[in-house]
Amino acid sequence: MKILLADDDPQLVRALRITLAAHGYDVVAAPDGAAAVALAAQAHPDIILLDLGMPRLDGMQVIEALRGWTTAPIIVVSGRTGSADKVDALDAGADDYVTKPFQIDELLARLRALSRRRGGTADEPLVAFGDVTVDLAARAVTRGGERVHLTPTEWRMLEFLARNPGALVTRQTLLKEIWASENVQDSGYLRLYMSQLRKKLEPDPSHPVHLITESGMGYRLVLDPA
Repeated sequence: MKILLADDDPQLVRALRITLAAHGYDVVAAPDGAAAVALAAQAHPDIILLDLGMPRLDGMQVIEALRGWTTAPIIVVSGRTGSADKVDALDAGADDYVTKPFQIDELLARLRALSRRRGGTADEPLVAFGDVTVDLAARAVTRGGERVHLTPTEWRMLEFLARNPGALVTRQTLLKEIWASENVQDSGYLRLYMSQLRKKLEPDPSHPVHLITESGMGYRLVLDPA
């Protein structure tokens, strides 16, 4: 698996190249944002590790440029710890966010989680509710035949619910699946993303019939409400 590492810290790049190579990853590196975009187009990496504070193009600009043509997972690796930075990066198209300094075992776990998510096959089912169809293989959602744009985080939340229709999915399970960590605390993220999903997919977002909250426990996708 090929990883594009975009960071202007040469010591960190060197350390990560050695560590990731030891775990079987093929690593290419870019020292700034413009080089990252160019190298992504040339090397077609499977996963991108991206710092936010880079010269020429910053990380947010790189995410926006990449999302114009590639769905390769992007993990932001940044020293910015504010929740606003995390939400902005995820909404722009990043798939995960790791704050510096980090434990290499955590980063490797998140890489494995993203690899599993991309391992779907073409025979995965379509999940339908109301006038919405979720294509798990194509990672696409349509409503009334029209394509619905979801952010990567919205997609992961819907995808997990769609893979477990009718079942209660706890908040902790969703947090672990979406952010690949058991240590992430719910600071309103799940409510925010569920609200956005309802606005895009429910007939009446204020009175949902498919994306249901189980108070104090989690969420449930109901395909055919009674």
